[in-house]
Amino acid sequence: MLRCAVLDDYQDVALGLADWSRVSARSYRDHFTGLDDLVTAVHDCEIIVAMRERTPFPADVFARLPNLRLLVTTGMRNASIDLAAARDNGVTVCGTGAGSTPTVELTWALILGLARHLLPEATALRTGGPWQQTVGADLHGRTLGLLGLGRIGSRVAAVGQAFGMDVVAWSRNLTKERAAECGARLAPDLDALLAASDVVSLHLVLSDRTRGLLGARELDLMKPTAHLINTSRAAIVDQDALAAALREGRIAGAGLDVYDVEPLPEGHEFRTLPNVLATPHLGYVTELNYGTYFREAVEDIDAFLDGTPIRQLT
Repeated sequence: MLRCAVLDDYQDVALGLADWSRVSARSYRDHFTGLDDLVTAVHDCEIIVAMRERTPFPADVFARLPNLRLLVTTGMRNASIDLAAARDNGVTVCGTGAGSTPTVELTWALILGLARHLLPEATALRTGGPWQQTVGADLHGRTLGLLGLGRIGSRVAAVGQAFGMDVVAWSRNLTKERAAECGARLAPDLDALLAASDVVSLHLVLSDRTRGLLGARELDLMKPTAHLINTSRAAIVDQDALAAALREGRIAGAGLDVYDVEPLPEGHEFRTLPNVLATPHLGYVTELNYGTYFREAVEDIDAFLDGTPIRQLT
């Protein structure tokens, strides 16, 4: 029976969400912060199931795991896996389905949480603090700016319309027709969207073209009353520039679910800035998504064992 390691099972739920009986499976709840620790823990395994991009698999990891034959990633895109190195080392890489709805919902949780100051108000209520200490920002009639109007961005746009917001969108390949289909207006350019929006929400794929898309100059174009929401990828925004803009009050706040380093290091400024509503990369962490991830991970394993791999990335 082949040995299978399930990584980054933070909630310790993976083995209970599918039938792993064809393999000898063990899960790891704690994140391996160093590659040496990862290799030591799973060197005997022929199969590894990775949760999204929590643990990277660069070329040197594949070289140090000679027993590895199958790597399954939850979702069908994982930028932290060196697919060429996997092929060179004879490792099959497969993926699973993933729903976009959970990220849409979390995006709106962050928007609403910031607009109505839910964290400080709820904390004050629990701790005996002042009864009402903030004045919430209205969403109705305000402008929602979306960077990206794909599977997630288009659904965020629909909710914005339901709240009575004016929805504008921009990406390099977005057309006026596509924007209109989603109930949005196409912004003339990125600068115009940033200057006009009361809420800016990111829904772009990280690539060479989007890495560092928002730097100090772009953040300075935003209104001082505006909020930035990032449930996409941290590297789309210059993290130092964002921290400075928040620290200096040049934007009103940020709702963040993604970070350059995860888990976010203790003492990191995003943990303590009062105008940051931060969550620990929860965008995809829901019952339905996890059920899909681990059920289909087992399907990938079964198909591989039967000699007919499915949902291959390599």
